[in-house]
Amino acid sequence: MPLITIPREMGSLGKDVAALIGQQFGKQVIHHEIIGQLADKMRLRKSHVERFLEGRAGIMEKMTTDKTSLSIFTADELLRIAAAGEVAVIRGWGANHLLESVPHVLRLRVCAPFDLRVKRMMERLSTTDQAAVEKEVRLSDEAAAAITRRHFDVNWSDAIHYDLVLNTERISVDDCADQVMHMLSKPRFSETPESSQRLSDLAMAARVRAALRSDEHTRHLNFTINAQKGHVILSGIVETDDALNCAATVAAAVPGIAGVTNNLKAMSAGYRRFGGDRPT
Repeated sequence: MPLITIPREMGSLGKDVAALIGQQFGKQVIHHEIIGQLADKMRLRKSHVERFLEGRAGIMEKMTTDKTSLSIFTADELLRIAAAGEVAVIRGWGANHLLESVPHVLRLRVCAPFDLRVKRMMERLSTTDQAAVEKEVRLSDEAAAAITRRHFDVNWSDAIHYDLVLNTERISVDDCADQVMHMLSKPRFSETPESSQRLSDLAMAARVRAALRSDEHTRHLNFTINAQKGHVILSGIVETDDALNCAATVAAAVPGIAGVTNNLKAMSAGYRRFGGDRPT
């Protein structure tokens, strides 16, 4: 099953293109649907998460939003949904970058000039307040840029991150959908056992990362997690033997895990005592 990722770009008509592709495949388009799950996992109000993601959060909301947890739980939700094969398009959420190593994923950007995007949004909102709409569009773009820069260290608007870029100033929504369907007919974007396994491995690693973040004993640990056909490999350095053992225990308890290889190393007592400088 092909999978398309499209970043959110207010007024670009990407929403319309995504809806049309979803209809043609008879599959879901994911956009706002995961906000509720993220809010539950972070024990925040849904509106709190929405404002933070849209760049509208006040100073207290920003201070009370755990950005690392949001990133980890977002990756877990998106990769779980993608691996289930129930969606045709994922809009936003950094999916383009999360799934860049999965060969059958088509990374699409639907764009349009800023002035045209503002005009479209004014028509959609039935308003003549151009300054207010310009502010909203810029705010949306800045929020998207901040999130992708913080979590992926990339410029989301750079064409190198996409397989196909379509400008709706020159190409209609129907023609955009046709171009996407044409690309998906290429062998390059056919799902294979290998590409499906790659997606499953990413989803498994994200599931373990989320489980570790949810456990009070392991939430602050940071190390490498790889998954290979249901088997999870933990690599890196933690402070204590207890942390090492807790990490392996939490990972092994994640549903679907076939086994855990614990390559974590605990810092020596001397290393910790000297603040990170090994004694000579």
